[in-house]
Amino acid sequence: MKAALLPDRGVVKVAGDDALNFLHGLVSADVLKLTVGQARFCALLTPQGKIIADFFVVAAPEAQGGGFLVDVPRTLTATLVAKLNLYKLRSRVLVEDISEIRAVIAAWDGAPPPYPPPQAGEEIGMNPPPQAGVGLAYADPRLPALGLRLMVPPHLATAAAAELGAELVAASAYEVHRIALGIPSGGLDFGYSDAFPHEADMDQLGGVDFTKGCYVGQEVVSRMEHRGIARTRTVPVRFDGDAAPAAGAAVMAGARQVGTMGSAADGHGLALLRLDRVTDAVSAGLPLLAGGIAIHPVKPDWVRFAFPGEPKAAE
Repeated sequence: MKAALLPDRGVVKVAGDDALNFLHGLVSADVLKLTVGQARFCALLTPQGKIIADFFVVAAPEAQGGGFLVDVPRTLTATLVAKLNLYKLRSRVLVEDISEIRAVIAAWDGAPPPYPPPQAGEEIGMNPPPQAGVGLAYADPRLPALGLRLMVPPHLATAAAAELGAELVAASAYEVHRIALGIPSGGLDFGYSDAFPHEADMDQLGGVDFTKGCYVGQEVVSRMEHRGIARTRTVPVRFDGDAAPAAGAAVMAGARQVGTMGSAADGHGLALLRLDRVTDAVSAGLPLLAGGIAIHPVKPDWVRFAFPGEPKAAE
């Protein structure tokens, strides 16, 4: 197993008598049934349905102060704290950035975590792993292959990795793993305050609950789902050769731009593509070029939306 300290992640704590209902009424996933050590992948959206921040909400044990810990991009901790405080009004909720005393570790490529598989009606990643002695462990709810994540005091990162029997490696190794699985990362593969959850594939990765009822931006996201009008998606791609297309490079099909390149490593990458335009390019036999490098869309097992050249898939 490998483990990496992720310096680009921060931790926000949300606690208080109203914390559970407060979060549930704001975020895109259902957090009402979370138990200790479980995580939900979700987002806080604008009223127009754009992603302000995507994150994991984790239920913390009383021994670690209780409440909920939010694993969020470090660059967005101040934004998230400000937005949550704006919404709390008279709710009995305390929101604070605890990134200086809690770090995030990802662990992957090992034996399956020794915790029970989901029961009927439960989602993958619902059952929590046994808790590490030095931190709060939770299965990444997006995809089993992403493994575990842990929140630990920064100075105990090495001890946490050892407790898992994991080799501590650079954060760049986790990025290679994420990109190979085709999992989008905000700020790299889509823009915050500019992308809808469907464009970031959150609907494919358990980040949106279409049955939970109201939350900020819910009407727009629900309309996109039920009308099938998500034309732009973050799509896994592959490329040949050692030179990777640059992030932000225009993806061209002939003289027409069909998307924008995102992160890339070791022959794999992600690109934000207009699916209808890519379909036209495929039909016309036109290659897709990002910075002059040929890229090829690759459909992973977790994708349910129709890829270019396919008939529309059932969601």
